[in-house]
Parts: sequence; structure tokens; C-alpha cells
Amino acid sequence: MESSDVIVIGLGSMGGAACNALAERGYRTIGIEAFQPGHDQGSAHGGTRIIRQSYFEDPAYVPLLRSAYDGFRKLEQESGRDLMQLCGGIYIGDPNNTIFAGSRDAAIEHHLPHEILNAAEIRERFPTMNPADDAMAVYEQNAGYVRPEETTLANAEVAARKGAILRTGERVTEWHATAGGGVEVTTSAGTYGADKLVIAPGAWAPVLLRSLELPLSIERMVFHWFTPDSSAVPIEYWDESRHPVYIEETHANEQIYGFPMTDGPDGGFKLGFFRVGSVTTADTIDREVTDAENERMLIRARELFPHLGLPVVQAKTCLYSVTPDEHFVIGLHPEHSQVAIGCGFSGHGFKFVPVVGEILADLAAHGTTAHPIDLFDPQRPVLAATAA
Repeated sequence: MESSDVIVIGLGSMGGAACNALAERGYRTIGIEAFQPGHDQGSAHGGTRIIRQSYFEDPAYVPLLRSAYDGFRKLEQESGRDLMQLCGGIYIGDPNNTIFAGSRDAAIEHHLPHEILNAAEIRERFPTMNPADDAMAVYEQNAGYVRPEETTLANAEVAARKGAILRTGERVTEWHATAGGGVEVTTSAGTYGADKLVIAPGAWAPVLLRSLELPLSIERMVFHWFTPDSSAVPIEYWDESRHPVYIEETHANEQIYGFPMTDGPDGGFKLGFFRVGSVTTADTIDREVTDAENERMLIRARELFPHLGLPVVQAKTCLYSVTPDEHFVIGLHPEHSQVAIGCGFSGHGFKFVPVVGEILADLAAHGTTAHPIDLFDPQRPVLAATAA
């Protein structure tokens, strides 16, 4: 049986970062992944993910985001890959909407540079957009996007360079705590032993953490890339040099979010609904996107982008793993203190990859972390109440 100081289950976004952080600290680390880093079977693909700091979900996330920005820049330097592009971000809603008001409040509380724009100012600065007349927006220059596939590849490469052993193409079938206070992990290829374990299983959390009965909803989401009408609005206004990432919900019209053209006109203009999808599992998701789904997305998209149209450049599915309060699950396993867990990140988690990797490494190494993670307690009342 191959042994190490720490085993990391899952080399996707968070697990890959944890493996990298542990290897950097000198721990003998084995990372186990069912697929290959950068795969498209989970939640870390699709070319882009939003990164921002004026955080309407909860201002408590902002200190973690500051650390995450530093972490992405460090990973860029170590890997030689381009991971983060700050093209600005705009968060649009009617005046009492959480997207606008929550973003504004977080920016004020944490003294983040930002601007408040009304509908006319939004239209003037960003001619692709035609928001509702009473819409308001927070514009944040220090926002943009990160590359998910490149990030997971970078963490795997750098972790291996620092001494981590990566076992890819091996599906974990079982893990258990041992009588001596360690762990054993069984995969499709063999058994591994270690003193500590990190479990970052993404949409496979209901299987690998089944004993905790976490109330995770595994949801099928769809990204769409449409074609801008360059005869109505010149193509350069859709490009990342002039266009921000965006989130919009006005008069309860279903939240959408998306990106500028990051790969030229042939790459299309990407957007999607937030949590408008069906419940599924990681192994049974339907990955075919229908014409009806494309049409529904385009109709909603045109409420903000009237000059967006067909053809559909591409459409892809993605898995969200979501808790009832939409906050993450990060902490020590309540029954096994040698096991650190991280899950429930989908919908807004990828921007935290570097700092969550550090937190999981802290928990595995020391059982605690200096980062603020009370919000993510695996035993917080809302999780216990829902599971019961």
C-alpha cells in the first residue's frame, strides 16, 4: 500500500489548489482524480469564470477574495499560464435588488473602489446594454474573469513540480478512518494510506460524503455563446477591451451573468442563467443542450442585450453543487478530525480557488486556519435542519 502524509481526493478546482499548497509546504502528498486535470465532467470548465470583490452574497467573503486575487497572480507566475484578466464588472438590478444593493453595501463596507451608474449611464458607457429605465448598477474596475481549465492544469503542474504524486484516471470507491488515527483510500487501481485526508469531490460529494447527509443540490446548468449583431453595435464594444463581466436581475426576471467576447468574434458572447436548471447527479447528467434551452436563454438575454442573436456558437452543460443557503462547506469532518472537507462551491466558488486551497491545507496540517471560515461550518444549523 502506497502511503503519504496527506491524500487529496479530487484534483479539480479546490482539490488541485489544496494539493499544490500541501506540496509547497513539504508534505508528502498524493492527489487522486477520476479524470484528468482540466476535464469537462464537473464544474471547472467552460473557458471563463467571473472574479469580483463587491460581493453581494455576503461582505464576509471580501477578505477571502483579496487573498484569492494574490493567489491567482502567484499561480500565474509559478505556472507561466495566463489565468486572470481584469476587464471590469457591472452588477445591475432595480434599486432594492440584492445584486445592486448588496454589491454596493459590500463595496462601501470594505472601501472597494466602485462607481454607481443609472440606466442612462449604463447605456452610454456600454452600448451593448439596454437595462430597464429604473435599473441601477455597481461598476467595479477590479473585476473580470479567470480561466478554469487553465487554473486546474496549472495547480496540477505546479503541485507535481513541488513533489506531489498525482494519480489520475482513478475513481475513489471508498475511504475510511483507521484505528491508528490515519486514513485509507481505495480506488479503481489500488489502496493508499496517509495520516490526513482532504476531500474536495465537487458534484460527487453526495457519494463520497454520504455519511454526513449534507443537503447538497446537484444541478444541471447550461452556458450559451451567442452571436453579437455587429451592424447594430460595433464588434469592438463586445470585446473584453471595452466590455465588463456582468450580472443582472431586474424586477425578478431571473438572474443572468456572463462575459465579454474573450476569444474573438468566432468565440461568441457567453452567458447563462444562475440556478435555472434541473436536479441531477454527477454520473447521470444529460449533456445535450436543446434548441428550446437556447431559445429561452436568448429571449431572456435580449432583455439586456437587444442586439444579441443567432447563430448559437456553442452551448455546454455544467454541474452546480449548492447548499440551501448557497454558502460553501469547509471544515473538519465532524466525526474524523484528520479529514478536511470542501464542497458546495458551485454558483460562485471558482474565484476562491487559491485561498480555499490554502484553507484546506491549513486544516489538514493543523486542524485550524487563520482565514475566516465560520460562514462555511459543515455543522451550521441550516445544514443540520435541512438534512434532518
